[in-house]
Amino acid sequence: MRTLSTALLPAALLGCLCLPVQLQAQTPTAIPAAITTDPAPDKAHPAAFDTFQLPSHGALLNAFVYIAAGAGPHPTVILLHGFPGNEKNLDIAQTLRRAGYDVLFFNYRGSWGSPGNFSFTRAIEDVHSAIAYLRDPANATRLRVDSKQIILIGHSMGGFMARYAGAQDPSIKAVGLISAADMAVDKIETIPSAYRNRAVDPIAKAFAEEGLAPLAGCTPKSLAEEAVAHADTWNIPKLAPELASRPVLDLTSDDGLAPSNDAFVAALKKAGSTHVTTQHFATDHSYSDQRIALQASILNWLTSL
Repeated sequence: MRTLSTALLPAALLGCLCLPVQLQAQTPTAIPAAITTDPAPDKAHPAAFDTFQLPSHGALLNAFVYIAAGAGPHPTVILLHGFPGNEKNLDIAQTLRRAGYDVLFFNYRGSWGSPGNFSFTRAIEDVHSAIAYLRDPANATRLRVDSKQIILIGHSMGGFMARYAGAQDPSIKAVGLISAADMAVDKIETIPSAYRNRAVDPIAKAFAEEGLAPLAGCTPKSLAEEAVAHADTWNIPKLAPELASRPVLDLTSDDGLAPSNDAFVAALKKAGSTHVTTQHFATDHSYSDQRIALQASILNWLTSL
């Protein structure tokens, strides 16, 4: 998800948008050892890999957990992929496991072979199902998960899911955002209700350009209509008061999504947050030439929690 910037919607529909807040980048001071060095082997409780099907609203999602070495229980990251999810960020998952975190990765309903039909609403529900799975005592014991320390980290659309699910669940410890997308809802909300249907076609075009081949049971138009229908309830800055008391990491790049993320950070601070960390990377949406720096930023933030 890299194209849903203000350029997508006709200027007549956008109205007056707020200027992005300028934030000072925070540069990691060191490369954590977990990025370059394997941990000492633990023969009693070795690092492991567990693959399974995660139940969500009648479907069984493809899922796996990287289990950190040690008896645990381990703080656990749910790593949420974007739209349609070509960048999996599993290098981040491996680094986090070396640092002592369990990492759960799954595919939403209707994505990448998970059964069902894809929609944004269903994906949000699937995130809550993943949280519930980790909180089940039997699953937590098997996976060595600390169910009281669950962190959501999402890239692009996954960032949208992390913000929304985190705002709905006050027990989530922290939320990390990597070029989080707003799915155009913040722009749609500025359009009077009577004219919002005019935004469907340009948004659908942008979704189509992303490529929907890995997604089942949806069309660019159905997803655009869903975004328009939920513009008010999915508004990103409105989520800020629900997240202001918890740590938030907001990373941006030169992909056009920085302004909406800056607006979200400004809303967090207005709501009283003193636990928001930001950094801007001069790179593309996939952080293609900044993968080590990206991992360092995430791991240094987690270490500071």
